[in-house]
Amino acid sequence: MLSGWIMRLTGPFRRSIRNKLILTMIVLAAVPIVTITALAAENNRRAMEAEVISTNLSNMKWTGIYLGDQFAQLNNLIYTVLISPHLSDYLASAEEAGLTSQFVAQKNIIDTLTNLYYSAGNHVVGVELYLKEYNKLFTINASQSDIESLAELPVPYRQLFEQDKDFIIRADQSDKGKFQLIRSINRFENQEKLGGISLAIRWGVLDQTLNLLGRGEEHTVLIAGPGGEVLYQPWGQAPGAETLARIAETGEEQGYFRGDHELFFYNTIDPVGLKLITVIPNSFINQSSLSTMKFGLIVGTVSVIVAILMAVILAWRLATPIVSLARSIQGFGMMKEQEVQTSNRVDEIGLLETKLSQMSYRIREHIRTEYMISLEKKSAELKALQAQINPHFLQNTLQMIGSMLFKSNPADSYEVLRSLSEMFRYIIREPDDLATLQAELNHLNHYLQIQQQRFSSRLSYTTDVDRSLLASVLPKLTLQPIVENAFVHGLDNKQGLWELEITVAARGSDCLICIRDNGIGIEESKLTELRARLKQQNGSPWTQGDRIGLQNVASRIHMHFGGRYGLEVDSTPGQGTTVTVIIPLQKEGGFNDKSAAGR
Repeated sequence: MLSGWIMRLTGPFRRSIRNKLILTMIVLAAVPIVTITALAAENNRRAMEAEVISTNLSNMKWTGIYLGDQFAQLNNLIYTVLISPHLSDYLASAEEAGLTSQFVAQKNIIDTLTNLYYSAGNHVVGVELYLKEYNKLFTINASQSDIESLAELPVPYRQLFEQDKDFIIRADQSDKGKFQLIRSINRFENQEKLGGISLAIRWGVLDQTLNLLGRGEEHTVLIAGPGGEVLYQPWGQAPGAETLARIAETGEEQGYFRGDHELFFYNTIDPVGLKLITVIPNSFINQSSLSTMKFGLIVGTVSVIVAILMAVILAWRLATPIVSLARSIQGFGMMKEQEVQTSNRVDEIGLLETKLSQMSYRIREHIRTEYMISLEKKSAELKALQAQINPHFLQNTLQMIGSMLFKSNPADSYEVLRSLSEMFRYIIREPDDLATLQAELNHLNHYLQIQQQRFSSRLSYTTDVDRSLLASVLPKLTLQPIVENAFVHGLDNKQGLWELEITVAARGSDCLICIRDNGIGIEESKLTELRARLKQQNGSPWTQGDRIGLQNVASRIHMHFGGRYGLEVDSTPGQGTTVTVIIPLQKEGGFNDKSAAGR
């Protein structure tokens, strides 16, 4: 039964070479496009995830610092009472027999706490002072100013004494919108705990700072205690107890880890030891990259449809002569003369002449088709070489901009953003394969301005350009990969000042662009190998890691202008490297070199 169905499904392809060819062309056209589209969508999602992780780690760090400053300010309010002479006077007068002195001391304590309450701001809703030895509790809030004698130790202060801590932060069980910051009162001589001072504070005092983390619709932000208990959760849904326990047990001050469906970020708030936690679902990352992925899927779908149509048409056209030949051979003996008569001979020689004529016609058609395919392949190679070039320092630049937004003035950040914008405008909006030397130098200048900002006084570069040569043309994005290689391979491992020098001058009918650095140079054996590669003229790209190699640049120059143009490299280990770009001069009538103009 199964074999019968298989035979029925495969029968049309086994019996017809046309159907086989159509199916093969569809697979060869569609599978690579589908694969590339899927990989591009996944790479875009991973890039978005890396950006989200980097951004949130930075935001968590700065938010933790600001929260620590706020808690330190609240703690300083308590210190104003601890260092108050009225507290010392009360502790001294409480042991005296005179009621008058005790009354005056208590009134001073009430006044001190009242001043603290009204000067602390709207977010402080209550102040308490508890003295363990006398079981007295001083309470100041909007509706109460009182002194109580207690029969037993209040719960918050019992926790402070039992755990032998100098301060604790606990959520108010009766009002989730408040928390208590409690600090102990210690005897100076032996650090014996005499009591404690408590501030009742609204959690809302932290909301403005927590807003620095952003409010995605599905984000969760919370503050947890040292043991992992949730103290404050302004928005979102709290993670499970196992996750909170894992964060509490980690010894790292800051970090993140992946859950099944979320990313968990955490940071320790100094000096109180609380944990700031942010939970970002994977759906947020997917949604952030969804627009780009949709665009890629649309382009990929359209490309697949076009590729299938072209494959069907091409396969049909290619298979039709074969099918016709097969039919002709099948009915060769019954073929009428007028259908094949292209010669005056009617014998076997005439038949051969006719068939050879038809064969030669097909061969000429095939040669012309192959020639067009070869031209299209060459053009596609050139497009592919240019398409490979993509500024890979984007991540470092964005991280630098993020740091500058906190440390530098807006003008400096704007200049870096403007240079980065101009670079991408040049890459994306200039469709031509060739660019003027003026445009290339402008693009290189934007790149160097970003690097200058990144490496500050460590980098020094100069340019010396013969402005009469600025009309010369060269393959787009030729100079930046060379300078980028100078940074990666020459300057990165060099101690001290980095120096770059770019000069443009004429030599006969050629234009020379020299890029010199004072880096570590290239060993003789590697230099010999590099020069051999640069002499290759097969147009094949050569990359190293995720950067475009010098052979890529040389190959594009060869493809545009011919073998006499390209790159020359000179280097001395420990002293630096010089890369010379050789291109033809541009005159009013075209290229100065006739052989280059004809290519």
